[in-house]
Amino acid sequence: MTKKVNKTTEAGADLHSVSAAVSRSIKTHRKAQKLSLDELARRAGVSKGMLVETEKGTANPSIAILCKIAAALGLSVADIVNVTDSPSAWLIASEEIPTLWQGEKGGSARLLAGTSGPDMIELWRWEMYPGELFASPGHPVGTLELLHVEKGTLSLQTQSAILTIKAGCSAVARTDTAHHYANQGVETLIFTMSVAELHRS
Repeated sequence: MTKKVNKTTEAGADLHSVSAAVSRSIKTHRKAQKLSLDELARRAGVSKGMLVETEKGTANPSIAILCKIAAALGLSVADIVNVTDSPSAWLIASEEIPTLWQGEKGGSARLLAGTSGPDMIELWRWEMYPGELFASPGHPVGTLELLHVEKGTLSLQTQSAILTIKAGCSAVARTDTAHHYANQGVETLIFTMSVAELHRS
């Protein structure tokens, strides 16, 4: 399933502002690194057409595509959607928090905060309604996710494990291979997730 950046009814950055931040960030960093559209598309493993439309602000790239482009630029997704900064501490206002996925039944994934890449940590809040599923092709080698379920039951499947995580429970998963999160229950699922990508030499 390919999930797109969509508008959401939750408070936070809307589709237009997220698309504008993504467009501006990718274009700025690509030019600063003197990369052509062709070269960045090759490094990221995405089509040139998608990259062109993303830089124009007319595409709604999936989280997976944003991850690929960010990694190719040595950035984090948080860098691209403009929720990082350089001081030792900074505030991200509620209206600046972007929603980067919306499920078919109204669920959402919001990137609450993140550090700059390529070594980065991100904090997400997911809300999934019964029957919703998000699939990822995998992140860079060594990526770890820490998850805590606040409400409902999270079904997590990785290449090597299937976990059922109930409310009040937590889990750790290596997610550098294909994996997915699903709500196979009958009530709304809410969970927080930290993603860590640490590039060790």
